[in-house]
Amino acid sequence: MSKAEQFRTLHQGRAPGDPLVLPGPWDAAAARVLAEAGFPALATPSAGVAASLGYADGATPADEMFAAVARIARAVDVPVSADVEGGYGLAPEELVERLLEAGAVGCNLEDSDGGVLKDAHAHAEFLAGVRRAAADRLFVNARIDVFVHGDGDPEQAIERAALYRAAGADCVYPILAPAELVPLLRSGIEGPLNLLARLDGDGPSPAALGELGATRVTFGPGLQRRTAAALREIAAGLLP
Repeated sequence: MSKAEQFRTLHQGRAPGDPLVLPGPWDAAAARVLAEAGFPALATPSAGVAASLGYADGATPADEMFAAVARIARAVDVPVSADVEGGYGLAPEELVERLLEAGAVGCNLEDSDGGVLKDAHAHAEFLAGVRRAAADRLFVNARIDVFVHGDGDPEQAIERAALYRAAGADCVYPILAPAELVPLLRSGIEGPLNLLARLDGDGPSPAALGELGATRVTFGPGLQRRTAAALREIAAGLLP
């Protein structure tokens, strides 16, 4: 079974309370730690990778992002999905080619640009192009930014999810959806649902998100930021 097939299988038949938990490595060293801890797959966070490379979130050049993903994928034996933001303006065929060259088996693609939601139908066409180019070689996770860059209307999130799923997205990701809206989203969205878990204790645990309907749980740049905070504390203790 290929890594892409392994990754796809991990999303199937998840029981309530048992979502696929995908921590986000920002470099090869972090990826090895997480793989050695026993996680069956990993999902890079674009913001965490950006921080590791010295860029603000959303400012990483495409070449550097793909190179970082390649280093991470090369460092571990488990499947790696890559957050490639909005696709860097690449045509679907080139985007897919670069993801596969980097060793990724999946990708996150955002439906906003510069803090503004994209036209949902145009984005669905883009996702359809990615699906055609990738066939079954990539697991496409379509991020829905209604709760971060839109008005927070759950019905709009559900409508976008339906368009993206019809276009061939394997999973949808209404990032920052409030926990109290998750049951409504789950009831209106067909197929795998990705939800964000926070590491500061302010929000449901991964298991609780699974009970609410999450198929998989990711953490965005949470692990990288928590690690940076720990390093700051250690560094402060080293000063005379």
